[in-house]
Amino acid sequence: MKNEGKLADLTEAEQKALLAAVRCLPLFAAMDEKTQNCLQQAELIEAEQGDRILEQSGMTVHSFWILLEGGLLAEYVEPDGTRRPLVTHRGCESFGEVPLLTGSPSRVECTIVEPSRLLRLDEDSFWLLMTTCPQVRKGILTNMATRQGGLIGMVMQREKLAALGTMAAGLMHELNNPGSAAKRATVQLREDLARLQELNLRNWKTGLQAEEFDCIAELQKYVLQPRKLAATTSLDQADAEETLSQWLEEAGIEDAWKLAPPLAGMGLTAENLECARAAARPAAVSDMLHWLEALVSSVQQLETIEESITRVTELVMAVKHYSYADKMCCQAVDIHKSIQSALMILGHKIRQKEIQVSRDFSSDVSILQSAATGLHQVWLNLLDNAVDAAPQKGHITVRTWADGNDVYVGVLDDGSGISAEHRPHIFEPFFTSKAEGLGTGLGLSIAYKIVTAHFGGDIRFESEPGKTEFVVRLPQRPVETAKETSQAGSAV
Repeated sequence: MKNEGKLADLTEAEQKALLAAVRCLPLFAAMDEKTQNCLQQAELIEAEQGDRILEQSGMTVHSFWILLEGGLLAEYVEPDGTRRPLVTHRGCESFGEVPLLTGSPSRVECTIVEPSRLLRLDEDSFWLLMTTCPQVRKGILTNMATRQGGLIGMVMQREKLAALGTMAAGLMHELNNPGSAAKRATVQLREDLARLQELNLRNWKTGLQAEEFDCIAELQKYVLQPRKLAATTSLDQADAEETLSQWLEEAGIEDAWKLAPPLAGMGLTAENLECARAAARPAAVSDMLHWLEALVSSVQQLETIEESITRVTELVMAVKHYSYADKMCCQAVDIHKSIQSALMILGHKIRQKEIQVSRDFSSDVSILQSAATGLHQVWLNLLDNAVDAAPQKGHITVRTWADGNDVYVGVLDDGSGISAEHRPHIFEPFFTSKAEGLGTGLGLSIAYKIVTAHFGGDIRFESEPGKTEFVVRLPQRPVETAKETSQAGSAV
């Protein structure tokens, strides 16, 4: 890339030819003397194919460019270095105004694709152009708004796809666990059914006495009766297994150590099994109790399969609730169910970091009448940030409460906190304090926009080392009022 000097240093004929070329841009079509004077400090650049301008090298010096002839490719550079083509400029184009006007670093690089001639205005010359040439200023601001809108749209779409990918990966893991458990249970159930059939045939061949039949029927009734066993400690369970194992050994039962755990797990005690030793023939006692253990194991495997299917159904319903609830208008939003869906979707990520989640839900808060949408995205973004901020084996608290006509939701984590220099920018689009490649900086910005523009509420936060809490305030309003607010927010 070669600098041919400033426009002011060229001959009058060369200046005249270049200014005529600049007029091909709508910005400069009606160029007056003031505009020509502003362009006198522009540098003429000759660039060859492969040359790069606006390179991502931590540059803080920005320039406004005018492409007179040739062509270049503009690419958006992701935090991980991935390049996404934006647009190809070919002659009579201007660019570079976005970082100059916003004061933010640019993530756009331009590569020359064919020999080109460009004019470059440094920052001072650009602002002189903006202040002294109203018509040019208007055109530049219009271009900036269009490009910024397109860029934000592209990055937000990428954010949605990234969130979808994260959710899909987590759900695959969540679905794999109950799926694997159900598969193991069916294998064990098949073995149990084979043992049951073998023992049934043996009992049928030898015949059962009336007392033996009555004992088996009573034990079967106990095992098949639906019940919810009281929770016991590991120590109490071990004691129950040890006591039952001793009784089985005294009764001369083969493999007593194998039978004791499942029978004790079903709540059976030596007292329940006494009928077998009292009523059955000595040769039949062992077969009777092994048959009982196979029946108990079958019931336990069925319960495992039932729990696995229930878990899969809950996951599907959580995703359905998350995906479709925000598309409904004029609805009653169950705040607690909405939060639970977000927690379930993030379940894999929470367990991966061994984070304990506490729920402190107020009975005064649950249903929010609103015509606005997007709350599910708010909870998902806030909770996802809390999980990222919390340390390994950390703690997150989600609480709700009501105050007058307002509903409040707080998300608290025990991470390192938000630094003082980052706090003023926390809700700005594209701002992130996460490591390079780990965040787009749109999560909190999107949540803030949904809460404020759609629901007429607000988000505030308090942070110190070991304690950061984001609090969402949502006005509880009648549906018609909320609908008007939503429409007004959408119009804005």
